[in-house]
Amino acid sequence: MKAIILAAVGVLFGTPALAQHGPHGAAPYAGLQDRQIKALSDQQIADLKAGRGMGLALAAELNGYPGPAHVLELADALQLSERQRTETARLFEAMKAEAVPIGERLIADEGALDRLFADKKVTRASLDEALSRIARDQAELRAAHLSYHLAMVELLSPEQTARYAQLRGYAAK
Repeated sequence: MKAIILAAVGVLFGTPALAQHGPHGAAPYAGLQDRQIKALSDQQIADLKAGRGMGLALAAELNGYPGPAHVLELADALQLSERQRTETARLFEAMKAEAVPIGERLIADEGALDRLFADKKVTRASLDEALSRIARDQAELRAAHLSYHLAMVELLSPEQTARYAQLRGYAAK
């Protein structure tokens, strides 16, 4: 009850942190200040370095455009031909080869932004420039992943694409 009252007082008197996080001042970002790059978790950095999708292709994946990594995982269930297996593996390797350098660049650009703030050297112009680079990196990375979903739908038969959706839990079995 005390927490509810304090939260209500926080809302009434314009202290959203108190209202949001309760009477003990819990901070949702506590501990993140120790990250090498504040805006990226260790897992995100590892995923970017490995060329993993990180949900960047969900618009394709959830709308009937399978991704090469998951097609390879489901190769037997999809009854891929040898040609399809070979081409899917080639597409997957090409996707990684394209995504990894972009991910590395994104990590570097996020690190540069972090350093601007850490060194107290950020200006509006340097902020705009850093954010433009990061936005370009993010768009290129997403495009890299999405484009391979397009290639996969051309490689699979409509029946395989439908079966993929079932196997992934997106369609009724």
